[in-house]
Amino acid sequence: MPADMNDYFKKRKPSQTPPPEDDRNSGNGGGGSNSGPGFQSPFGGNLGGKGIVALVIVAVLALGFFVLKPFAIINSGEVGIKVTTGKFQEKPLNPGLHFFIPVFEKIIPVNTRVRMITYSNQNRPSVSEGYSRYEGGLKRNPAIRVMDSRGLDVDIDLAVQYHLRPETAPRTIATWGTAWEDKIINTKVREIVRDVIGKYAAENLPQKRTEIAKEIQDRVRRAVESIPGKPVVLDSVELRNIELPPKIKAKIEELQAEKQNVMIAEQQKDRAKREAERKAEIARGEAQKKRIEAQGHADKIRIEAQAQAQANKIIAESLTTDLLRLEQIKTQKGFNEALRVNKDARIFLTPGGAVPNIWVDAKGREQKAVSSQQ
Repeated sequence: MPADMNDYFKKRKPSQTPPPEDDRNSGNGGGGSNSGPGFQSPFGGNLGGKGIVALVIVAVLALGFFVLKPFAIINSGEVGIKVTTGKFQEKPLNPGLHFFIPVFEKIIPVNTRVRMITYSNQNRPSVSEGYSRYEGGLKRNPAIRVMDSRGLDVDIDLAVQYHLRPETAPRTIATWGTAWEDKIINTKVREIVRDVIGKYAAENLPQKRTEIAKEIQDRVRRAVESIPGKPVVLDSVELRNIELPPKIKAKIEELQAEKQNVMIAEQQKDRAKREAERKAEIARGEAQKKRIEAQGHADKIRIEAQAQAQANKIIAESLTTDLLRLEQIKTQKGFNEALRVNKDARIFLTPGGAVPNIWVDAKGREQKAVSSQQ
């Protein structure tokens, strides 16, 4: 122990026996011999000079361990990239505790979770996740303004999901840097959206929305997968909105109103057609009913006529001269009885004396014709 420290401890403990003169001048501070009095540890017991040196070394190492922090903790959803004197190691570090040599080495944690870039003009609250312009892990960008086939400006609202491939993360960061998202995803998405939208007229974009969304996703996926080493995995590309110029929107709304009116007219026409068909069907039913009734009436008359003719035939076949004479006598008898009541009546007989006979009341103003047929 140095002399000045030895003197300090002497002043602190005056009751101890002073060490010999040769020990004070030796520079060991009495630590050269285990039998002599030495430094008293605060935990009890005496420490020699080597113990003090070991304690100082341990304290320095502990202080350096917590100050320099020669370790890194990689969380789930991340990989670690070890950099040794500026050179990136090819193999990424898995989640867990990893040590490195300060000054010569360092470990960079890289996020491999699914991320999203949004292209929108809508205002949303920002939540920082260690990156600027992020909302809950989403990187925000203005809507992509492109020109249609006629040179009109159109704003495209997109959402792109992707994540860094863990096994190639060291090579990706070494090649593209920490701004790999803008260099890989952002530039390709903007370029492809301009190419796709530029093929259509603005007023046709809403009708082609599904086709446009599929084409954009397929082309972005092919562009990302064609990068050497395939550093990024594209999860999805969602077309959220197509913001048209005000004049085009007004024109589309006018066309939609006209289409709605045409649709209403077509519906009214179909309704009138169905009503006319219904009435025609009712009329056909009524006509068919009348035909059936007329046919039934005609059949009735025909049947009755046939029956009457058959009866007349039977009657005609049953008539004889004696029978007709008998009937004439009966009729004459009836007239004779009538003459008794009305003697002024005039009687006309048909030629041959055959029935019927006609008699007329001469006293009345109205003439009555009575026909009797037996």
